[in-house]
Amino acid sequence: MDATPSPTAAPTLRTVPVPSGVRLAGRRLAVATMFGSGLSNQTGAAIGSLAFPTLGPVGVVAVRQYVAAIALVAVGRPRPRTYTWRQWWPVLLLALVFAAMNLSLYSAIDRVGLGLAVTLEFLGPLTIALAAARRRVDACCAVIAAAGVVTLMRPTPSTDYVGMALRLLVATCWASYILLNRTVGRRIPGVQGSAAAACLSALVFLPVGLVIAVRNPPSVAAVCYAVAAGVLSSAVPYLADLVTLRRVPAQTFGLFMSVNPVLAAVVGWIVLGQRLGWIEWTAITAVVCANALSILSSRP
Repeated sequence: MDATPSPTAAPTLRTVPVPSGVRLAGRRLAVATMFGSGLSNQTGAAIGSLAFPTLGPVGVVAVRQYVAAIALVAVGRPRPRTYTWRQWWPVLLLALVFAAMNLSLYSAIDRVGLGLAVTLEFLGPLTIALAAARRRVDACCAVIAAAGVVTLMRPTPSTDYVGMALRLLVATCWASYILLNRTVGRRIPGVQGSAAAACLSALVFLPVGLVIAVRNPPSVAAVCYAVAAGVLSSAVPYLADLVTLRRVPAQTFGLFMSVNPVLAAVVGWIVLGQRLGWIEWTAITAVVCANALSILSSRP
């Protein structure tokens, strides 16, 4: 999509002032949209986990990838025949990251719960932000985040080490997703690259979905749960983020997204009955505060 204004429209955009009431309404809409996006994302993940007994995490991820591909293609309209190899290779890697990130996230949710899985997921973008920084405040953020992580992953007699590894894999995948998305965005216009990657990821899961459907035909309820996860955790957040990023700075958007671990913990408690103790809540708060402090103190 070409967002460049036409020459005849440009003077009008520069000379007509925007009323303060309109700006305030736009900011309120942006806040409501960001909150709705985060709540939709975590609710979708919780609803998707209700299909685990029938479809398993792999089956739920497969359906979610199909829904995500449909939504992204409808918006991005990729033209893969025009891509060069320089454009194709980051798209291929992004498709693999899409698949690995969602599969490891849902597998982690199945083993350790929604709140803890999403909290450790935020280590990915936080690590990237801190790795490029050289200030004292960033060192403080790293210490705060590390304290929260150590608390969440402390060894106990009931520690799920596979779940622990999956949580770290989710964080690694999200960091890779951010870096690859930047590369794809620079080399392919609009959101064509992300749409093409989503399609390839869905194709990877197509045989998986067919095998699951043949060997263990799912119930209608399980399929509905999985489709709801795809709509609420992929289509709705993506479209909502497109609206939000036109109204608020990227820094504000990133700050608001920091509350996702808290939303995940609350949704996991209400929808799935996954209660956390005060130690886990303290650790989640530490990771969220570290992410928020890093964003607030960064230069625009």
